[in-house]
Amino acid sequence: MGDVLTREDRHTSLPIDMLLAGEVQALLFPKSSPLCNWCCIGVENHMAAVLGGDYYDFIPLGDGCQALLIGDVTGHGLHASIIMSLVYGYLHRAVQGTCDPLATVTELNCFLRSFAKRSSLYDHFFSTTLFFGVIDPDSLSMRYVSAGHPTGLVRRGDSLLKLVTTGHPLGYFDQPDLEEQTFRFEVNDRLLLYTDGLVDGLDPAGNVFGATRLETALASLQGDHLECLEGVFDALRGHLAGQPTVDDCTAIILDMHPFGGGL
Repeated sequence: MGDVLTREDRHTSLPIDMLLAGEVQALLFPKSSPLCNWCCIGVENHMAAVLGGDYYDFIPLGDGCQALLIGDVTGHGLHASIIMSLVYGYLHRAVQGTCDPLATVTELNCFLRSFAKRSSLYDHFFSTTLFFGVIDPDSLSMRYVSAGHPTGLVRRGDSLLKLVTTGHPLGYFDQPDLEEQTFRFEVNDRLLLYTDGLVDGLDPAGNVFGATRLETALASLQGDHLECLEGVFDALRGHLAGQPTVDDCTAIILDMHPFGGGL
């Protein structure tokens, strides 16, 4: 996955320990999308610096369901990467056994609050947006919690559906107002999940790429999930017109297809 931004390589002058930390962080993320006979999954992730706060994963569960997560820790760079590693490790441990999206996200909030309370100066850094969903391949039904995360989009034929946000970002409140929602996909639906760095990119005049441009791109792009993913980032590149992004950006596309449809 090459750099989505038109910019000179700013990493060559960084200390070797920062470069090594970036390599270690990259090892946390899956090397490829899961092989499924009911969907195709593509992902693209670009950090604004060598370290960042965006994270994502696809975790197969023991009952045959598929956990899907994408999140964005407050800030970016070194401090965000530290909090991201905490969140990432916690979620991987939490999904062992039976996975309940609402319980998992609620417990993660308690985990972050336990660290935030140690410092009134740095408490806001122990926070994250998170989309956490569990999809049952048999019914194509997804239970999910979207804690302050950008709105997920589902392209269904010529229509564009929006997944509702179900609560505040995590780490700010001891008892956040969170709820779980259910969405039932149909065959040939296309799901797009992303972090806000994707829509916050500025053109030379200071205009954001924005959710509307993203929705227009998703509605118009043809081809498979990987071609669509590349088209989304092409649209962002066109808007940036050479400007670098100042935040990490990540996007996941998931295409539903019949069992046995192949990859």
